[in-house]
Amino acid sequence: MKLATLCYLRQNGHTLMLHRIKKQNDIHEGKWNGLGGKFEPGETPEDCARREIFEESGLRAKKLDLKGFITFPEFAKLEDWYVFVFVVPEFEGEMKVSPEGVLKWIPDEQLLDIPLWDGDRHFLPWLTKPGIFSARFTYKHGQLRDHEVAFYAGPTTVTGKTPATKSAAPAAPPVAGSASFVNW
Repeated sequence: MKLATLCYLRQNGHTLMLHRIKKQNDIHEGKWNGLGGKFEPGETPEDCARREIFEESGLRAKKLDLKGFITFPEFAKLEDWYVFVFVVPEFEGEMKVSPEGVLKWIPDEQLLDIPLWDGDRHFLPWLTKPGIFSARFTYKHGQLRDHEVAFYAGPTTVTGKTPATKSAAPAAPPVAGSASFVNW
């Protein structure tokens, strides 16, 4: 299974999108996508998101809001992909030319009007809702065949790294109705 991130930088009613038109043999060729990519060894989802945002845009994420997880069974080269989806409401730096494609700020009300993967048309509206989602989108020969989703409430903001502690005990019990991927 491949691990990856997908990040949507948002500012003033616009979302930064990448038109994938530069790479040869790109499975996303011709489509608009958020920023992101595959994990490097030892990276956390947040490390990967920050690195990919910087590599693809020159911008540095100051705040990452975890919005969801997406599984894409047998998506590229018949490999399963597990993707961490972030909204990035705070960032800094000067945008550069991307090696992946053309970067453009798209008005949020026009996001669903540009060439996207069909699954993106489902989950992009979920980015503005509270909580997080966990979804599976199944494609066959580039066509969306089915999808399913679960929604969870709970805190999801990451502003910086937290130092590791020696205690294995949780700092606080889980919030009722929130998603938890740790056995408490």
